Amino acid sequence: MAAAIRSEFPQATALCGVATAGIAIGGLVADELEMPYSYCRPKPKEHGMKNQLEGRLDKNDKVVLVEDLISTGGSSIKVVEYLRENGYQVEGLISIFTYSFQIASDNFAAADCKHYSLGGYNDLLKQAMTEGIITENELPALSAWRKDPANWNG
Repeated sequence: MAAAIRSEFPQATALCGVATAGIAIGGLVADELEMPYSYCRPKPKEHGMKNQLEGRLDKNDKVVLVEDLISTGGSSIKVVEYLRENGYQVEGLISIFTYSFQIASDNFAAADCKHYSLGGYNDLLKQAMTEGIITENELPALSAWRKDPANWNG
C-alpha cells in the first residue's frame, strides 16, 4: 500500500484512516511512509468529546484516506466531505479491496475523489480460478453477483 500511495498519490503529505477498519492499516502505512496520521469517522462519536476527526491534520497537508474495503463508497465519501468542509485538502482514497460496484464509481466521481484499490472482485475471481477454488462454469454466476448482489440467487 505504501508503494501504491507513492505511485498514485505522489503529492500526499498525510494519511487519514477511515474508521474503523482503515485505522490500523492507515497507521501502519503512515509509519512506513513517515507521514502524519489521523483517523476520521463517517459521523461524530455519540459520547465523550463527540469528535469525528482524531489526531492532528494540518490544513496545508495533502491527505490520502485509507480504507479496507469499498462497496458503495458511502462511508468513505462522508469522510471526504467532512474533511473538505473543514478545510482539509483530500487528494483521494486508497483501499485494499473493492467490489467494483458501479455505484461506488459513481459516488467517487460525484465527489470528485480519486480512488485506487490494491485489488478487486475480478482479481479475486481470477485468483480463485488459478487456484482451482472455482471453475470456469461458476464464473458467470459469480460475475452476475457483482452486477446486482441484492437480487442475485446464483
